[in-house]
Amino acid sequence: MRHDAADSLGSFLRDRRARLDPAALGFVSGRRRTPGLRREEVAQRSNISPTWYTWLEQGRGGAPSAGVLDRLAAGLMLTDAEREHLFLLGLGRPPETRYRGSDGVTPRLQRVLDALPVSPAIIKTATWDVVAWNRAAAIMLTDYGSLPREQRNVLRRIFGNARVREAQDDWLGVARYVVAAFRADAARAGAETTQLVAELSQASPEFAALWRENDVVGQGEGVKRLRHPELGLVELEFSAFAVDGRPDLGMVVYNPATPAAADAIRALIASRDSAGSGPRSGDQYST
Repeated sequence: MRHDAADSLGSFLRDRRARLDPAALGFVSGRRRTPGLRREEVAQRSNISPTWYTWLEQGRGGAPSAGVLDRLAAGLMLTDAEREHLFLLGLGRPPETRYRGSDGVTPRLQRVLDALPVSPAIIKTATWDVVAWNRAAAIMLTDYGSLPREQRNVLRRIFGNARVREAQDDWLGVARYVVAAFRADAARAGAETTQLVAELSQASPEFAALWRENDVVGQGEGVKRLRHPELGLVELEFSAFAVDGRPDLGMVVYNPATPAAADAIRALIASRDSAGSGPRSGDQYST
């Protein structure tokens, strides 16, 4: 480990140690020269030797393993963001994603989606379950609120819904991209995706064939053309974003590719609002 990185790691460990309350964690407070836990108390909570921990704080312990950093993160009660920072200091890389089952998002994140009036936007998990969406997505893509939870999965809809397939201007290109992008998430989520891959491989020979190709792509940017039942062929530019503090979640935003497309989407949403009708699913979800 570089000397400056070791010093930064030691400083971070000392700072977080000083923020912990000994009494709240079951240690006798008594008279302490400095606030927070003693080094040997952090070592005890982290199941590492006091000498090794002392060396880490002093910047001379060498590069710690991912397992040691995980135990330190637990012992110091670090948040997810602090844990990621600890790994960046100790190993020069973020930790592996810890998958969480999720049934929704925070109200603040939902407001971010709702602030995009003509840009369909969704939040999906590492297993590509859609857990949040805005009104534009419900009208232009799929009304996820009308679907059972187990059907709000991008891969199940792409490979198991005939109307979704028909709505794609280039279904095979979409399917190949989806599988290659999902593979990257599957590697991070680990066992959580095994059952889904097995299910899809059995149900769809096309998915099985694409999965065997072992292609991997990042979920960056692209163009999607879909056939909407009311607007006809619509071109959307999509961008994928990580959700800060939730590495198991990703946000995908579809922006109208032209002013005319934006006007058409805006008019469709307005007509639904004036009619007082909810979204009607066109079943054309795309990534």
